[in-house]
Amino acid sequence: MDRLLLMHSFVTVAQAGSFSGAAKKLGSSGSLVSRHVAELERQVGVRLVNRTARSVSLTEPGQRYAEFAARILEEIEAEDAGIAHLHDRAEGTLSIICPKWIGSLDLGDAIAAFSAAHPKIQVRFELGGMSDRTYDFLDSGFDVAFHTRDLRDSSVRLKKIASLPFVLCASKDYLDRSGPLTEPNGLAQHDCLVHVNDPVWRIGHGHASTLHKIRNIAFSSNSYLALQKAAVHGRGVALLPQRPAYDDLVSGALQVLLPELAVPERPLYAIYGPGQDTPRKISVFLDFLTTWFSQNPIPAIRP
Repeated sequence: MDRLLLMHSFVTVAQAGSFSGAAKKLGSSGSLVSRHVAELERQVGVRLVNRTARSVSLTEPGQRYAEFAARILEEIEAEDAGIAHLHDRAEGTLSIICPKWIGSLDLGDAIAAFSAAHPKIQVRFELGGMSDRTYDFLDSGFDVAFHTRDLRDSSVRLKKIASLPFVLCASKDYLDRSGPLTEPNGLAQHDCLVHVNDPVWRIGHGHASTLHKIRNIAFSSNSYLALQKAAVHGRGVALLPQRPAYDDLVSGALQVLLPELAVPERPLYAIYGPGQDTPRKISVFLDFLTTWFSQNPIPAIRP
């Protein structure tokens, strides 16, 4: 039988001075409370109460155990209340993980702004080291993980935070040397700068979009920032996130290619633990990021 249940019955008996009085407080029967105390005595190995026809008194070991049990039950109740309080408040540690390329771009700015706005939340933000299994971030002690692909996994919950625009571009020096890119299939004749996790490029929107597996790879990296630098230096055509590339596109260091087709945006999803009762710190974090991206749009690029 559950030890805490037995302890609770025994402490109530000690306070009430009788099985019937304890039963009334507990909303139970005197016989059941008596059985609880008897089972506790069996588990402890000593007699805890002296039973008479009219009253119950504690033995010396019973007095000591009643004080101990009352203290344990109070500590458990206080800890339960403290945890519930923490769950309902935007404070404590928030552990976040995402792929390196996302964290070093838009998301890094948004999370830094969140940390400044919520100083009672200690942010732990790690880039990389993510498993292919969607839910592994929970086993590793993280509260939230970010992805840019659609996920269908009942072991986690998902919220779309924003859409990340991408752009196909190259430098003027490269285009002067290699000629213009006039249609998507022309990528086969151009040097391309490719992210190692993004070897297939989608060009255009909806039913008019086409997929292109890049074979003429002149430069590859797991960092979009490295690919952007290679593009500025005239190494080839790159498919880049638009926000970090914005200044180079505005200055003319990079030029937009195939603007009439454009490149589909990519969704930014936050995933977190299952259940309807989301900790306050997580819900505040997700709401903040959604608002941050909506309030910090990327201006349109004119080709």
